[in-house]
Amino acid sequence: MKIYPLGGSPDSTTYVDVYDKPFDATIPYDVTFFELLDRFLQAEPSLTRDKVMIDFLKTIGIEKGKPFKPDQKTRRVIAYAAREAQAVIAIKYEAGFVPPFFEGGHWAMPIPKETLEGMGTAFADPNSYAIDGRAAMYAMAYFSPKHLGAGQFYLVAIHDGAGRPLDGKKTYRLTVPANAPVKQYWSATAYDRQTHALIRETSRASIASNTDGVEMRPDRSVDIYFGPKAPAGKESNWVPTNGHDFEILFRLYGPEKTFFEKAWKLPDVEEVR
Repeated sequence: MKIYPLGGSPDSTTYVDVYDKPFDATIPYDVTFFELLDRFLQAEPSLTRDKVMIDFLKTIGIEKGKPFKPDQKTRRVIAYAAREAQAVIAIKYEAGFVPPFFEGGHWAMPIPKETLEGMGTAFADPNSYAIDGRAAMYAMAYFSPKHLGAGQFYLVAIHDGAGRPLDGKKTYRLTVPANAPVKQYWSATAYDRQTHALIRETSRASIASNTDGVEMRPDRSVDIYFGPKAPAGKESNWVPTNGHDFEILFRLYGPEKTFFEKAWKLPDVEEVR
């Protein structure tokens, strides 16, 4: 099923599919999730590895070639199951920030090692499928890098340096040290903490080392500000949060060996008081 962006803002999370029906790329944790799952099952061919799950779906009325029409009792059950799954995924996602990437900090790639390794081999190990890890990854990332660290690497922060969740009503500063160990560039993007999608209706979602107009300190480090309003004189280095609680994804394109040796360290996000 080919999906096309629905015009307008480049950070839109709403799409139109080949049937000209609205499709929202955020994950709905209610009955809608199963309705969307049915739409994909009807339109897409099944893979061999999916056969067991496809057979399970028949128990709730999702079956190839048949309409999905759950009765009221089934709708209540699967709606509750979706909310429970959301809570479990959230717990597993937050647990992935321990241990952090940098000792004593709060940046991490919150995806289990076995999940990352499995993505690189198409889960060739018959004794490992890392289902829970995949759930946490797809709930947050919407994609699956096969070779994380070769061409790119990602770090996520959901807390500030004091260990407090990032509050969209407050203002924060991230200081990216000079001489970041990347062959290409780095970027820092704010995402909605609840949906893990881009914050809607913002003028800008991220700041990158190659963004036009970004101001640098004399030592070539860069201060990036996140918050509902830009600090005075810092508009060029500001990412708006629109009051939404948020998380930050820091991308490194072409990371170099010194990054993994941790000779260069990305500091925690700090609240501006």
